[in-house]
Amino acid sequence: MMIIIDSNILFSALIKDSVTRKLILEYDGVFQFPEFIFEEMEKHKDELLNKSGLDEKSFNELLQLILKKVMIVPNDVLHPYKEEALEIVRQIDPDDAIFIACALAYPDSIIWSDDKKLKNQAKIKVINTQKIIDIL
Repeated sequence: MMIIIDSNILFSALIKDSVTRKLILEYDGVFQFPEFIFEEMEKHKDELLNKSGLDEKSFNELLQLILKKVMIVPNDVLHPYKEEALEIVRQIDPDDAIFIACALAYPDSIIWSDDKKLKNQAKIKVINTQKIIDIL
């Protein structure tokens, strides 16, 4: 089973020294997330830095530690699944299509997300942090 990290999980791990960060850093396996997340993170970098209370050097060091636990899924791998993914989440949140596409590209994947709306689709299993604790 592959576990895909939603951006809210990544951002949570970067902002606060929390259970989420600990789970990511101590997990024996490798998580997945779409390459696209880097574009989203760049848009929110100032906000992430401000909320984390970290200076840019410490923030980047933490990001590098987290990235060691992640397999980046290239955009070209996800491209063939974008339309189907968008159809699945069109009425929920089209911004989540990239995570659904990632799960479609890797059958037997689940998405780790604390976004309750994402669970309103039935195609891909979505679990929150509390359930991840039970699995890991």
